[in-house]
Amino acid sequence: MAKDFTTMEENYSQWYNDLVIKADLAENSAVRGCMVIKPHGYAIWEMMQQALDKKFKQTGHVNAYFPLFIPKSFFSKEASHVDGFAKECAVVTHYRLKNSPDGKGIVVDEDAKLEEELIVRPTSETIIWHTYKGWIQSYRDLPLLINQWANVVRWEMRTRLFLRTAEFLWQEGHTAHATADEAIEETERMLDVYADFAENFMAMPVIRGKKTANERFAGALDTYCIEALMQDGKALQAGTSHFLGQNFAKAFDVKFTSKEGKLEYVWATSWGVSTRLMGALIMSHSDNQGLVLPPKLAPIQVVIVPIYKDDEQLQKINAYANQLKKELEDRDIRVKYDNRDNQRPGWKFADYEFKGVPLRIAIGGRDMENGTVELARRDTKEKHTVPQEGLTQEIAGLLTEIQDGLFQKALKYRDSMIHQVETYDQFKDVLENKGGFISAHWDGTPETEELIKQETKATIRCIPLNNPLEEGVCIYSGKTSTQRVLFAKAY
Repeated sequence: MAKDFTTMEENYSQWYNDLVIKADLAENSAVRGCMVIKPHGYAIWEMMQQALDKKFKQTGHVNAYFPLFIPKSFFSKEASHVDGFAKECAVVTHYRLKNSPDGKGIVVDEDAKLEEELIVRPTSETIIWHTYKGWIQSYRDLPLLINQWANVVRWEMRTRLFLRTAEFLWQEGHTAHATADEAIEETERMLDVYADFAENFMAMPVIRGKKTANERFAGALDTYCIEALMQDGKALQAGTSHFLGQNFAKAFDVKFTSKEGKLEYVWATSWGVSTRLMGALIMSHSDNQGLVLPPKLAPIQVVIVPIYKDDEQLQKINAYANQLKKELEDRDIRVKYDNRDNQRPGWKFADYEFKGVPLRIAIGGRDMENGTVELARRDTKEKHTVPQEGLTQEIAGLLTEIQDGLFQKALKYRDSMIHQVETYDQFKDVLENKGGFISAHWDGTPETEELIKQETKATIRCIPLNNPLEEGVCIYSGKTSTQRVLFAKAY
């Protein structure tokens, strides 16, 4: 571990920032609030993309791409949508620069002012629904199931690598349906896709729920979400799926002729996850020795490091290691053989441990004589000397065990951090001294929700799906309540 690496216990926020930078995931760029995603970080994001993209296509979606620039007039067509994003929009006003009259710099050419200003997309509902008007005429054109992998810009004032940046990468699905029921079914289906990905690939347990009216996506009738809990006791919204009703269809006059021959507005959804998932992945599993990656998302699942005294030993190890590498790759295991001679084995061990490679294999001269290797797990730090015979099967089993173990560890922690309270004093005490999710009664009013947020900085993360009805009284107002909701401080 680097001497200047902050521990989680010292300062969790600094630990996170140090880890992102020292694990070569990302760094701040010359543009305020924007990041450079480095090859190791981008490789993890690519693993996420590939897994999600496969799931999207299995559920009938296809990929397309829409413009980065959106005419400003499009935003005025859906009032709640523009209210939700107005403060974060970057605006293009001119299309040309020129040398300044004094020759000392570059200035905007005022003769090149755009007739209509363009918004750099914060999200794509408006440009997509304008496009859909030309794509949808009949019920035979529905459902329209489109996804886009893209970048968006939201001019955040306080930024943090991966978690909140002015520009970030994401996917956004935008679908059109003939009925409200079909659109709601789609909204719920995609929430389940996100939850399955979070739990089975990221090894991160999540709670499925609905947002309150205060927390809904701008322009949505309902927002579904998955909420995860980080190791510092703060919640993180890991994905959202929105039932948009007919709001955007009416705003952009997108109608279809039904089977009965009637002209009707279509029903819409949108859903998305972003590079914020990288932050969630880091904070769910990593430790004071660096990054911990679940095997399903690790760009390198297994690294092989030789330990040798001379070229003769190295040649023998090379022959075996290259054969082992091929056998592992035949099992679709991602493996790297690092026989570089410019770094010592100890340095390599520390580097791969810090970057989160799930399994390390060390092979020395004595191992070649004894027919053994040393296996080291990143998650538990356990080391074992095992026979070379049957090694590929042993490794495949260990990777599955590591994946499952990380999920179970995170699940145990999450469940231990759900606290049920009955009074506002209990609520504040848990929030201050324990953190985590707080299960509490709420009277259902936006006013109470906002007052609790102002006083404690805690928000209602979600109303869990299939929430049991339970009579009670609101912790804040004392008014009657029919169910508990989950509060937490959040990223």
